[in-house]
This record gives sequence, structure tokens and C-alpha cells, in this order.
Amino acid sequence: MKIGYRTIKTAIGTPLAISIAQVLGLTNFLSAGILTLLCIQPSRKKSVLSAWHRFLACTIAILFSYVFFETMGYNTVVVGLVFALFIPITVYLNISPGIATSSVIILNLYSLGQISLAFIVDQFLLIIVGVGTALLLNLYMPSLDNKLKKKQVELEDNFQVILKEISLYICDKDVIWDGKELTRTEEILEEADNLVSLDRENHLLRSNHPYYDYFKMRKKQFELLKKMLPLVSKLPKTDHLSVTISLFFERLSKAVHPGNTASIFLDRLNELQIEFDNEELPTTREEFETRANLFRLLREIEDYLIIKKKFKESDVVSKKTKVQSARSGRG
Repeated sequence: MKIGYRTIKTAIGTPLAISIAQVLGLTNFLSAGILTLLCIQPSRKKSVLSAWHRFLACTIAILFSYVFFETMGYNTVVVGLVFALFIPITVYLNISPGIATSSVIILNLYSLGQISLAFIVDQFLLIIVGVGTALLLNLYMPSLDNKLKKKQVELEDNFQVILKEISLYICDKDVIWDGKELTRTEEILEEADNLVSLDRENHLLRSNHPYYDYFKMRKKQFELLKKMLPLVSKLPKTDHLSVTISLFFERLSKAVHPGNTASIFLDRLNELQIEFDNEELPTTREEFETRANLFRLLREIEDYLIIKKKFKESDVVSKKTKVQSARSGRG
């Protein structure tokens, strides 16, 4: 059984807050532990929001308690009235997470039978100790970089397998592939998205995230891969065009990595387009449909590569750039 960081923080923070409240001589010191327990969240952002919601809700709870208990008396009917008005207001103000902790404060004030300025200060100190302890503990959040890196590696391995299987299938329609990489890729993308969201919430002052754009890019590419599969199944089995496309997919499968060499494949794709345009026009309906599917497939591959090219600066110089540079040099 694995114990998470949040459990460890709760185990440390709850008794720590209670001990601090006892040292300060606060009444209902156990409430400090409850506040700490409720404010420890999975991320720094959620912890800060939780602390703010609870502090604001507790402030409103103290105000309501003072007004209603001091004017209408300390009895259970008034307690019900306080909650009947307090809860809708917290929901309206979007601070409903603070309802539970505020309820503790309301009942503390009710049990006392009278509300003095000293007791109000006592309750505010209780809130500060409980919430403050949770915030201090949540300053430390474990790095998720290693987990995200593993997701990146696993995702790229799956992309390589998918592209390789497409290559094999183009030349041999009898190839058996269970397609488990497709299902796993969807799972990885979802898991990575959750990790990135959590990691972004742990860095309150960082607007950009190094993995956010990467997995977003791969998700778009994956959607295109899924669109290619039915087109690939309609290509001819033994045809020089299918062999050429198969080799292209094989090369592409070996080039799946965090870098950007998309320009090389875009250059080759442009050459393939010229080659296919120079082919004789189809004479039968089957040949026409094959050519149409091939054209659509080339467009999908191009979009796939363009997505990667736009993701980051290229690691190579394309042929077009080299030709332009050469011409500029001669000029």
C-alpha cells in the first residue's frame, strides 16, 4: 500500500495545528486540526483557493452568528435559521467549500452562549492557525517532471508502433494487429493531461508549461492517425505506389521523438506528390477510388507533419531553405 504526499501532510499538519492552538491557549483547539485537514489539497492553487474560501466563509459565519444569536437568542431554532441563510449566501459567493469549517465556528459560538470580542479574536486565531498550517505544508509539492517524461516516452513508443503497423499493413493486408496501442495512447493522453493540469496548479506564477503544448500537439496528431487507418485499408496490396507509401511510413515511425525533423518528411512528401501527379490517369473506377484515397492520405500525413513543424523550431534545414540560401549566395 502506497502512502501519498497528501496523506503524509495531513498526518503531520493536523496534530501540528492542534498543538499550536493549544500552546496559544485557544478554545476549541481541535477545530484548528479540522481546518488544516480540510485545507490540504492536491495542488498549491487548490490549497490557496480552499484557504481563501474557508477564511471568507468563516468571517461571514462569525458575523451571522453574532447578529442572530445576540438579537434572537441562543437556541436551536436560531441555529437552523443561521444555516438556512448562511449556506445559500456561501453558494452564491462561490465559497461553498467553506461551509463545513464555518459550521464548526457557528456551533462553537452557539455552545459558548455569548459572543465577546475576545472570543471572536480567539476564533480568528483558530482559523489562521488551521489554514496557515495547511498552506505552509502545501508549499512543498513533488515534481511531476519524471512522470510526465515517462508518459512522453511511452506515447512516442506507441506512435512508432502504430506507424510501423500501418507500414506493414499497406504491403500485406494479412498482417494481424490487435490495435492495443491505439487504446493505450488514448489513456496516456488523458493521464498526461491530468498530470499537466495538476503541475500547472502547483506553479502559481508560471503561465506556460513545457509539457502542455507537447501533449496537445500529440493529441492532434493522434486524431489524424486514426483518420488515416481506414484510408490505408483501401490502398492496393501489390502496387509500386503502396510500396512507396509503406516505406515512407516506416521511415516516419523511426523518427518519432521530442525533436523536430518534420521538414525532412514534408520535403519527401512533396516529392511523392509530384511523382504521383505524374502517374497515368486512372482508367477504372477502382483505380480512381484508390487514387482519391491516396490523395486524402497524403493530405492527412501532411497535416500530421505540419502540426509537429509548428510545435517547435526545426532541428534541421529543409531542402527548400537550402535552395533559397544557395540562390541568395549566388546572387
